[in-house]
Amino acid sequence: MPIRYIDQLKDLKDKKVFIRVDFNIPQDEKGNITEDSRIAAAVPTIKYAVEQGAKVVLASHLGRPKGEIKPKYSMAPATKRLSQLLGKKVTQAPDCFGPDVDRLIEAMKPGDVVMLENVRFYPGEEKNDAGFAQKLANGCEIYINDAFAVSHRAHASVEAITKLFPTIAAGFLLKNEMTFFDKAMSNPVRPLVAILGGAKVSGKLEVLEALVNKVDKIVIGGGMAFTFLKAMGYSVGKSLVEDELISTAKKIMEKAKKKGVTFFLPVDCVVANAFEAAATNFVTTVQEIPEGWMGLDIGPASATLFAETLRDAKTVIWNGPMGVFEMDAFSRGTFAVAEAVANCYATTVIGGGDTDAAVNKAGVAAKVSYISTGGGAFLELLEGKILPGVKALDTKK
Repeated sequence: MPIRYIDQLKDLKDKKVFIRVDFNIPQDEKGNITEDSRIAAAVPTIKYAVEQGAKVVLASHLGRPKGEIKPKYSMAPATKRLSQLLGKKVTQAPDCFGPDVDRLIEAMKPGDVVMLENVRFYPGEEKNDAGFAQKLANGCEIYINDAFAVSHRAHASVEAITKLFPTIAAGFLLKNEMTFFDKAMSNPVRPLVAILGGAKVSGKLEVLEALVNKVDKIVIGGGMAFTFLKAMGYSVGKSLVEDELISTAKKIMEKAKKKGVTFFLPVDCVVANAFEAAATNFVTTVQEIPEGWMGLDIGPASATLFAETLRDAKTVIWNGPMGVFEMDAFSRGTFAVAEAVANCYATTVIGGGDTDAAVNKAGVAAKVSYISTGGGAFLELLEGKILPGVKALDTKK
């Protein structure tokens, strides 16, 4: 669909520009930011608007305050970090609308940046309430969506608010997300390999069904692999299995076979006698998982097999870790796949917070073509859905 981008707008000077960003970043118990990639990813758009002389008003959510004002979900730490990354002061607003916010915005000079307070402090945000969107607009003249990771939500600051502005566009982060995804999925250089991991099949069922129609190879790891292995008749001990999806798993594998899509599952795994970092563990084939033990990572033979599937790949898309990589004993499989993805001669696109964290922890992030900031939004694109936040930017409206 036709979308305008911020650098295609003619004149931002002296204009109040509302930019929806996604600063929903992890923090420790003391409120210290532990990972700031989403803030850093929004800097190019914010910096461009500042350099053009715009008065920049930023909006984001953080966590799940459930429509209540809760100080621990304040945007203040993100505002402080953004100030450091921009190299200029960013003012934290006391709220996301109201008389105090009005006065703050009216006093802005060209190049100033104000961060509104958490938009999810009010129930109107998640209800996509038009009245709340009206308040949130704060008299701004131009709307920019640069929050890919929340664009799968029809929320007030993402969807309803776009109807209030004569000029709407996307920021550079959203442009990069859509460009790389289009390159990887809409018109990929083949072979196209999809790697899916994570805990459950249920969270990625629609994605799997869609990918069977698009890719050349599917690689399955993580906890979700055991539902497929059980569907093949293997005994998987106490490994995570969604019994209600075993018949669905069979159908997906049958469909892949009919479509000529090669389907790869682990051939060995690291099993443990408890879901604990210090649990006793060893490597076994998937046919020999002992009763009472659970698979918590792919084994070395599976890591080698999965790496081999990438040897001739030209496009790779990866979502979900291969095991419980947060625990050192069960991290080897995920890190091995991260190395294989980083070193293959292909366009590589990674999506999902856990996968992003794993690639960074493995130290190979710089060798990946693109790391998406989105989890749910990334998965919905894989399903073939049009994101509400992107649809709202359609210039044909």
